[in-house]
Amino acid sequence: MVREDGKRNFALREQDGEESVFSGNTPRQAALKAARRLTPADSEEDADRQSLKLREKGTDKVHIYEGWAWEEEAPDNKPDWMPEVITEANVSKEGIKHLEE
Repeated sequence: MVREDGKRNFALREQDGEESVFSGNTPRQAALKAARRLTPADSEEDADRQSLKLREKGTDKVHIYEGWAWEEEAPDNKPDWMPEVITEANVSKEGIKHLEE
């Protein structure tokens, strides 16, 4: 379901049944937001890849991504409010499943 501002809502279901909602213009944008909440590794090569299943609200689609996060030093031209170490993330699309009613 697309909002007036063009963004769509995606629900990430955790192992314990909790649901977090992420919004974005594309499923990948929402998946990147979700991946940044993963426990970050020291580097991208050491990052633990985890499956992210995002259900698009208002549809029967579940977007499946593999996501990982790592810590990195902030750029030299960072704003004053930004911490020295930031969390970076990346995702890789695995596919789409359709829920059966």
